[in-house]
Amino acid sequence: MITGTPALDKRLQCYAITDQASALGRDDAMVASALLRGGSTCLQYRAKKTSAREQWRVAVVLRRLCLEAGALFIVNDRVDLALACGADGVHLGQDDLPLAAARSLARDAGRPDLIVGISTHSLAQAQAAAGEGADYIGFGPVYATRTKENNVAPVGPDSLGEALRVVAVPVVAIGGIKLDRLGELARQGARQCAIVTALTSQADVAAAATAHWSRWREALQEVSRH
Repeated sequence: MITGTPALDKRLQCYAITDQASALGRDDAMVASALLRGGSTCLQYRAKKTSAREQWRVAVVLRRLCLEAGALFIVNDRVDLALACGADGVHLGQDDLPLAAARSLARDAGRPDLIVGISTHSLAQAQAAAGEGADYIGFGPVYATRTKENNVAPVGPDSLGEALRVVAVPVVAIGGIKLDRLGELARQGARQCAIVTALTSQADVAAAATAHWSRWREALQEVSRH
């Protein structure tokens, strides 16, 4: 398996994402706080149906929470918002601003250090994103998921394993990831994964995060021993 820098790999290891559709009416700040208390080392703020002004207001709060927790803070889609709130990075989809344009905006804003992640859904997309200079990629959905509207077909764990073997940046597995699938991901070579509704839809988000991330670390240790 090819990986990126150890520091970035480690911070991407337990990657949580806010999701209003599954949050049981709770606001993003409440859910984010619980995700961080549960041990998430990276938090992505995703609120596609929220006004720009409200996104900024919430992003400022989430940035502070992540700083206090020592976690990475990533903003979905919006380079301008990531820069405005001082986020660590931005995560772009296949239909969002091109990576080169995002880099240019970040440099112009005095943030050449802005982390840029890219969502990918095939080996070709993963290789292209890595070749263009993405700091990490999200690869999936590994399993079937309804987290996003118009989501693509699951790529499967074997495709994830292939991507991990050939892509020279951190690969964050995402999509349909639940407690009983973490062992399979680790055996495929994954070292970072993102979990959404298995955490955000629970009555006790912090407890769900603790359980999932504890099992994830156990799975990684089991693989390393063998």
